[in-house]
Amino acid sequence: MADTFSQIYIQVVFAVQNRNALIHPGWEEELYKYISGITQNKGQKMLAINGTSNHIHFFIGMKPTCCLSDLVREIKKSSNTFIKEKRFTNHQFKWQEGFGAFSYGHSQLTDVIQYIDRQKDHHRKKTFKEEYLAFLKAFEIEFKDEYLFEWIDD
Repeated sequence: MADTFSQIYIQVVFAVQNRNALIHPGWEEELYKYISGITQNKGQKMLAINGTSNHIHFFIGMKPTCCLSDLVREIKKSSNTFIKEKRFTNHQFKWQEGFGAFSYGHSQLTDVIQYIDRQKDHHRKKTFKEEYLAFLKAFEIEFKDEYLFEWIDD
C-alpha cells in the first residue's frame, strides 16, 4: 500500500469570549504547554504557540487525517476545563465561538514562527481586530461582519 506524503502547515487564531483580557502572563505558559500536549496527543506537531491576554495563535504541522475543526473544538473544550480546574482566573473563562485558520508553505515556516513568537510586541502596535481583519484580507477570505468575532471597541 502506498504511503501518504503531505506538508500541511496551519496557523490557528481564536479569542477569549468577548475578547476579555483573561489570559494572565503568570499562567499562560502552562496553558500553552497544555494546548501543545493536546495537539501532540492528537498526532499533530506544534510548531509555535503564543498570544496575548485576549487571544492565542498556534501553528501546527498537520497530518491529512486530522479534522481541524475537531482539533480546535477539543483544544477549546479541554483548555476551558483546565483553566477552571486550575482556578487561574476568578472570572468565567470561555473561548469565543469560531476560529481563523490560515495555511502556509514550507518556505514560510520561519517567518510564521517568528510572528507568533513576537505576539506581545506585535500587539503594542496593532489591535487583535486589526490583525484578524488583515489576515482575512491577505488570504482573500470573504466574510460578513455579523459572522466575525464579537468585537469590543479598543
